[in-house]
Amino acid sequence: MSKRAVLEVIALGVEDAVAAQAGGADRLELVTDMAADGLTPPVENFVGIRAAVDISLRVMLRLADGFAAGDVDELVRVARQMRAAGADEFVLGFLDEHGGPDLAAVERIVAELHGCRWTFHRAIDRAADRDALRKQLADLPGLDAYLTAGSPEGVDDGLPTLVAEAARSGEPGYEPRIMVGGGLRLDHVPPLRAAGVDAFHIGGAARPGGWAGPVSVDAVREWRAALDA
Repeated sequence: MSKRAVLEVIALGVEDAVAAQAGGADRLELVTDMAADGLTPPVENFVGIRAAVDISLRVMLRLADGFAAGDVDELVRVARQMRAAGADEFVLGFLDEHGGPDLAAVERIVAELHGCRWTFHRAIDRAADRDALRKQLADLPGLDAYLTAGSPEGVDDGLPTLVAEAARSGEPGYEPRIMVGGGLRLDHVPPLRAAGVDAFHIGGAARPGGWAGPVSVDAVREWRAALDA
């Protein structure tokens, strides 16, 4: 089996972060407002979580629901503020009106990150052409992962796409690792691991009580065990 798989857990606050780390998470995605599928958290949230755990933190850069960049000046300001507070990993992804990557917005924000590592998130699942998007983003500094379910509908629908893309690992545009998330279940793990996928992202799956409840150490531990099996 390949090297230990990465487990990333969505954290809304310190309680989530501490539980996720205790359960065996390798990394956290920091967001607020899951009703809008995850927006940039307040900088104080980042600072509190950074003080509470010692695993990697990826901070969402997204101001509104949907996949349009919106106010890019404000995104740049927020990115600077997070960098000043010590954030060094990020999550972002914007599409233009044609379903291609909004290169102007992404390039401006990435320029503020000064080489920090970042994930292009599930906007890829809404792209008009996934392969073209990957090739257009291939030379951006710091891009090391795509968070994707393979389909807007989730992993059940996207599994064949994920397996096919995993087989292209290392080709131009396919160097960033695939991090699977979006309707991911434990029964998806074996076929994805067999295909070579080594990064997994969970949100609701870490919260037996739903989004109103905190991350469960036991739920994260179950995922850790499944990935390590």
